[in-house]
Amino acid sequence: MPRLSVWMVRSALLHLGVGLTIGALLLWNKGLPFDAWLWLLRDTHINLLLVGWTLQFALGMMVWVMPRFTAAPRYGNLRLGWWGWGLLNGGVLLAAGGVWLGSMCTFAGYVAQAAAFVLFLFLIWRRIKPFAT
Repeated sequence: MPRLSVWMVRSALLHLGVGLTIGALLLWNKGLPFDAWLWLLRDTHINLLLVGWTLQFALGMMVWVMPRFTAAPRYGNLRLGWWGWGLLNGGVLLAAGGVWLGSMCTFAGYVAQAAAFVLFLFLIWRRIKPFAT
């Protein structure tokens, strides 16, 4: 497994843990209301689990599992992947911090996430081949 995939899976697991913790607090607050401001974390919860966990885990596995090149570098230009990893995690943190930092921070986080996805498309695109070629 390439180091990029390892870091993406580890980061995805961290996002999963934080997202599930926030979700548990939201659920607990729904049953036994103790603080109304917790509902502001709903968008953070959604972003952490959808992008931080699901998308990042899928992209990390895609870097590893997609057909490799026969010559070095076998996984392609992984610098694109590292930039994508940084943009994706930075975008998730910016979007999650938008509750406290404002809507421009959330927008910047979403733009960073979209840019990270495009970088991963460039990384994977040449590895997509027709069957048996």
